Amino acid sequence: MKKSLLTLLAVAAMSTTALAADVKPALVYGTGGKFDKSFNEAAFNGAEKFKKETGIAYRDFEPTGDTQGEQAIRNFASRGFNPVIAVSFAWTSAIEKVAAEFPDTKFVIVDAVVDKPNVRSVVYKEEEGSFLVGTLAGLASKSGKVGFVGGMDIPLIRKFECGYEQGARSVKSDIEVFQNMTGTTGAAWNDPVRGGELAKNQIDQGADVIYAAAGATGLGVLQTAADNKKLSIGVDSNQNHLHPGSVLTSMVKRVDLAVYNGFSDVKAGKFTAGVLALGVKEDGVAAAMDENNKALITPDMQAALDKAKEGIIAGTIKVHDYTTDNACPK
Repeated sequence: MKKSLLTLLAVAAMSTTALAADVKPALVYGTGGKFDKSFNEAAFNGAEKFKKETGIAYRDFEPTGDTQGEQAIRNFASRGFNPVIAVSFAWTSAIEKVAAEFPDTKFVIVDAVVDKPNVRSVVYKEEEGSFLVGTLAGLASKSGKVGFVGGMDIPLIRKFECGYEQGARSVKSDIEVFQNMTGTTGAAWNDPVRGGELAKNQIDQGADVIYAAAGATGLGVLQTAADNKKLSIGVDSNQNHLHPGSVLTSMVKRVDLAVYNGFSDVKAGKFTAGVLALGVKEDGVAAAMDENNKALITPDMQAALDKAKEGIIAGTIKVHDYTTDNACPK
């Protein structure tokens, strides 16, 4: 009896070890750099939180071009990493291919949908979060003119702009909204000089609040706004601290949770595939509030923000999603 019990304990220990060995996390960022203070850095923070809490190390890779992403994803999968998380719509086709080649590996893709039994697709209702920050921009603007600088000209970034415009118009119907996209390739995410130039052009036209949804390019937008004593709005990560008193708010997108939960769910054996769509109701997107922007938010602005959040959650405010028809209502 004693021998049988020891055998069972040994088998259990071996099973636990085998299970732990299956958790070998890997992360592939979008182009633009790990420390972009925005989208990629949010993913990094989620991975770091998992590592700190569990003691389990992860591997990551920073692609500098579109071809490197697929190579990295396949390389991680072939070396037994599980899960493999790809942070960017740019890796959609790569995940489709590699997930089919490695059916026993769990994959997560952020900002795109891949219909495979071993893939979790995490998408966000960016239009809702952008509506919230647009509401604040409309109320904060003294000139009646606000701006938007996007990164790569794709429907996803148009989605940010459209939500922002709807929010601004909800509180100031005659507001003028300037918009520029940085480029049409992946390089558009990592060009802060060009971001600053576009922001300055909008400021010269009268914009006094500018929202940047452009990865590392947005750092140039925020810097230029601060230099010209104008307000800016950050994106993805909370960027309020970059220029305290100048960044009105940030449209926080919880990419960190997509990574943290992806790693954690595989570790716990509760990974699920399918689509997760995260909006205001799910706390997937929000307007960041902290000590760095507290002085910029008046009681009326806070009340309008709260009302907008409540309306979106209740369904009484419907924010149009640009990607449904490639159009933005005026």
